[in-house]
Amino acid sequence: MAGNSSRRGAMRKGKKGATVGSGGVRRRALEGKGPTPRAEDRPYHKKYSASSGSGTGSGGQARRSGLSTKGGRKAPGSDLVAGRNAVLEALEEKVPATQLTVMVRMDSDERVREIMRLATAQGLPIAEASRTDLDRMTDHSVHQGVALTMPAYEYAEVDELLGIAAEAFETPLLVALDGITDPRNLGAVLRCADAFGAHGVILPERRSASMTASVWKVAAGAAGRVRVAQVTNLNRTLTSLKEQGVFVLGLDADGDVTSRGLELSTQPTVLVVGAEGKGLSRLAREISDQVVSIPMPGRAESLNASVAAAIALYEISGVRAAHGRA
Repeated sequence: MAGNSSRRGAMRKGKKGATVGSGGVRRRALEGKGPTPRAEDRPYHKKYSASSGSGTGSGGQARRSGLSTKGGRKAPGSDLVAGRNAVLEALEEKVPATQLTVMVRMDSDERVREIMRLATAQGLPIAEASRTDLDRMTDHSVHQGVALTMPAYEYAEVDELLGIAAEAFETPLLVALDGITDPRNLGAVLRCADAFGAHGVILPERRSASMTASVWKVAAGAAGRVRVAQVTNLNRTLTSLKEQGVFVLGLDADGDVTSRGLELSTQPTVLVVGAEGKGLSRLAREISDQVVSIPMPGRAESLNASVAAAIALYEISGVRAAHGRA
């Protein structure tokens, strides 16, 4: 071999790039992509949240709600409604929301246009996110390119529920759910409570559905009209209500009395509804002043919890109306 030009792997000065290897072929892929963004500008960096209050326009509002206009993320304590039909229904019902997130370069249809119109009319900030970010935000649910962010629900205190009745000069009527884990049941119970004049719903923190976007969707406007309290210990709360003069009526298939003509309906009342199939828990049953059953001459062994609650509340409202008690 003579000269450097014949050595294998040598570089020729007159030609750009390498003669062997991938450096010359994929030179563009190795080009710099500009300076690294500041930590405060990267949505998933820990320093991002510290500066999330800055910014102007919809981008600033997006950051304040925990979402970035590039690379959305779910805000701590928030909840999401995903999917075009679900988001559209939520906006039509004016569910409280903090932001609408839409996928970049998404195919638009009539639903998307209506979603954008409603969001704009309601003054919601609108952010853009990639499909990957929306997948992450919605836990890989079928989002169809849109997601609505809702703030965490602010639960009431049980005393506030009694206060609502007092302010309206009405006899308290509350509903307590014992082991109801299906959000659709909770949403339906809220609608029933709203329809029959209940002053609030009580939920335990554990082994129970909570106020999520799914509940808001099922409850429609009722979730905004009926206050919900969440308690650490339901049985302790029921005992405390009894000490305040509120009668506890447990709803169960094996009841002491039927729901028709309940004499205690005219008194301050909390109706305790157990899960379908399981019924009331042992302690809730023991605490109850009366255990109420719904007469069922048909073949069904049990009713859906929300259906049973609706029937019982209807019966209670009927007795109160007959006695001139709201």
